[in-house]
Order: sequence, then structure tokens, then C-alpha cells
Amino acid sequence: MYKRILVATDGSELSAKAIESAIALASALKAELYALKVVQRYAHSYFEGSLPIDMNETARIEADWSSKAQKVIDGVVAAGKVRDVNVHGLVIQSDQVSETIVSAARKHECDLIVMASHGRKGVSRLLLGSETQHVLTHSHIPVLVLR
Repeated sequence: MYKRILVATDGSELSAKAIESAIALASALKAELYALKVVQRYAHSYFEGSLPIDMNETARIEADWSSKAQKVIDGVVAAGKVRDVNVHGLVIQSDQVSETIVSAARKHECDLIVMASHGRKGVSRLLLGSETQHVLTHSHIPVLVLR
């Protein structure tokens, strides 16, 4: 059935449930698992949503975010080992989260994407958008959405 599964995480508690489900599914199917955490870059100007700061400080902040993302992914790799699942960890820096998820799935020839949906509605969905919705509409492979 599925041979390569990509699970996307944002590090949230809800994403942790998606990771658990993805590991269980990969274990049951004897599939490889690709765990992905997309790290967005720091906004560099007021127009991007932040006050401008020194480039060295920006680099330090982004390095800290990447380090934290790697710890999340290392946790997924360790959880996979417990269930005898081969987990490939991916930390990618990009401002286009949903596009990066779809692109990573394509690059690694995954045949399923697993991710969580926060289920935002109304104004919060309008303001924050929905990465899950974007993946659902742009992916050419099946997407398993967990809530």
C-alpha cells in the first residue's frame, strides 16, 4: 500500500498526535517515514510583520529556531526506532510551508502525507490561513489529516 510516508510537524501537541499516528501506520505497513519540520525565516522588515533588527541577531534567532526544529525531528526519529520504523529527519528553512511539504513529498517519492489540522474557523482561519488546506488542494498524493 504505502511505502514512503511524509509526516509534517509544527512542534505542537496536535502535531505530536499526527506523528504518533504516522509512526503506527508506518510500522503496520513496514513503510519508511520522512519527518519534516519547516522553519520559517525571521521577518526582516516592518512590512513583513516585524521591526527591523541587526542581521547578526536575525541569524542567531533563525539558528535557534532550526536547532529547536532539529530536536523535534530527533524526537520523531527516536520514537520511530522504538517501533522499528526507519525515520528520515528533514528540517527545511522556507517561508512557504505548504509548498515545502508538497515539494518534500515529491522529492522523496512519498505516497502519503500525514499532518494535523488545528481546525481554525472564521477570522482566525482568514488571518492565519491554513497550511493543511493548501497541502490538500495542491498535493497530487493522498493526504491524511488528523484532528
